Amino acid sequence: MNRCFGCVFIAYFIMACSGENRESNAEADNTSMEEQVKIELVRKDAEKKVEVLFNGELFTAYLYPETIAKPVLYPLKSAQGGLLTRGYPLEPRSGERVDHPHHIGLWLNYGDVNGLDFWNNSDAIPAEKKSGYGSIIHREINNISSGDDKGELEVTSDWIGPKGEILLTENTVFIFSAKGNKRMIDRITRLTAGEKDVSFKDNKEGMLGIRLARELEHPADKAEIFTDASGQATDVPTMNNEGVTGMYQSSEGLKGHDVWGTRAKWMNLPGEISGEKVSLAILDHPDNVGYPTYWHSRGYGLYAANPLGQKAMSGGKEELNFNLGAGESVTFKHRIVVYSGVHASEEMLDTDFGDFKGN
Repeated sequence: MNRCFGCVFIAYFIMACSGENRESNAEADNTSMEEQVKIELVRKDAEKKVEVLFNGELFTAYLYPETIAKPVLYPLKSAQGGLLTRGYPLEPRSGERVDHPHHIGLWLNYGDVNGLDFWNNSDAIPAEKKSGYGSIIHREINNISSGDDKGELEVTSDWIGPKGEILLTENTVFIFSAKGNKRMIDRITRLTAGEKDVSFKDNKEGMLGIRLARELEHPADKAEIFTDASGQATDVPTMNNEGVTGMYQSSEGLKGHDVWGTRAKWMNLPGEISGEKVSLAILDHPDNVGYPTYWHSRGYGLYAANPLGQKAMSGGKEELNFNLGAGESVTFKHRIVVYSGVHASEEMLDTDFGDFKGN
């Protein structure tokens, strides 16, 4: 009798728990539905841009005016609206550095392609020196799509020399996605050589770069030049590090300035913008040439992954002069993750890296 009563009790308990689980799952499904992010891509051909909206708010935009020598994603914003990228030179903000006018938003290029410098090119280069620089010219939008938690943009560009010769054709797919307050960009870029061989001579200046807002720089201790309230460049002999909170953290356990010139599968940059905790991470992919990439990440705000420039990064111990034969292609895959309201932990980064690695 007692055994029977025990059986009935256990059966009832299991049924009750199952009901609770169904209710919990339903609540989770509702929460998931409530947290869905509508991602909309809006073409504005006359302005040479495609805006990427998350729930109607600007997350970033694909810009392709020829005046900046390459297409970029600009700006980058967190889920709470924090500006992660520097405004200068497009939209200078008070208190920003005014160095390196070619550092705009998020971009991909390289410092030595058949002897031409694509990395440092900008409208600041004098006309008499332009013969040493290359430009990336947007050609067309191949595909654009919007949806819940995901949007895609596929574009084609040409890497051209100063005489108009096409060295490389670039096909890039941007995948914009969201999970709660986490925003992600997958940049998948295929570079195809034209009618001639293309050499990527080992060079420090490369390859996937982001120029950071002042808040995400490392605190500095020397005089610099910054914009003032009217947007003019001004010498600042005494540094004001108020609100400057960035500190690089690599997958290999290194922090701060120590990450420069080291290899890592991912890099994380936690900081705070207007009271909002953020983390900005770049994930390398095992399929990439030079994996795990070297990091060209500087405390003054340049945040870059450079898989091809190994000599300077390794102190001369390694060197990679990568080449493509005529008509050959190479693909680079990166994921950029913007965490909002949290400083991402190593475990979070490893999980996201594992997810990206499996794609």
